[in-house]
Amino acid sequence: MSRDARWKALLELLVERGRLEVEEAAAELAVSAATIRRDFDQLAEQQMLVRTRGGAVVHGVSYELPLRYKTARRASEKQRIAKAVAELVAPGEAVGLTGGTTTTEVARALAVRGDLTTGSPALTVVTNALNIANELAVRPQFKIVVTGGVARAQSYELIGPLADGVLGQITLDIAVLGVVGFDVAHGAAAHDEAEAAINRLLCERAERVVVAADSSKLGRRAFARICGTELVDTLVTDTAVGQETVRRFEEAGVRVLAV
Repeated sequence: MSRDARWKALLELLVERGRLEVEEAAAELAVSAATIRRDFDQLAEQQMLVRTRGGAVVHGVSYELPLRYKTARRASEKQRIAKAVAELVAPGEAVGLTGGTTTTEVARALAVRGDLTTGSPALTVVTNALNIANELAVRPQFKIVVTGGVARAQSYELIGPLADGVLGQITLDIAVLGVVGFDVAHGAAAHDEAEAAINRLLCERAERVVVAADSSKLGRRAFARICGTELVDTLVTDTAVGQETVRRFEEAGVRVLAV
């Protein structure tokens, strides 16, 4: 396992558990304790974790793993979700994409759709995610609209009042949300309140709202609310979702696609 892959795996484990011991991490990744100690020391130097005696902890209870360190965990699920979401988009529509690993996969799925290779434009994509805009900008058949704002390092998303001016002047056919949590009672949520505010604006400007989230995010809550469940038309998730969870979302008026 390369150092980069090891660091990504360590950070994800740390976010999941809050605390990680050297021996525990070494067993998880099948490497030596000495290697883990070096990794912890180097990650601490980059302010990615806090070293403790025998291990490491996250910086705080609301710590969010930066997008560039997120691994391809649930990669196959996210790719299936992304393909299904992309199929909900008709040629010529205006699509809003928030930032995140799953919505990045949605952008990639749209980019390779055979019926979107031509058009003027084949799609209009509005996003506040710099990485998504960068990937799609090389597709001449897509019209890319990037909101203004200040870049948030954790997610590559533009946030703040500069984005409001752009989003207040547009109308979308569909908004695709990447979320940290989606709960029937509490709605869709993100870690950061400024990020949630921009995502909320995308929802308000869209005729249809789709949440793209793997099953691990369902029933979870996060700090900043994006929108209530009543504003979501469709949830696209993976087949590991429980039937009771599906039933609750459907009773709330959300169409659930498990792929």
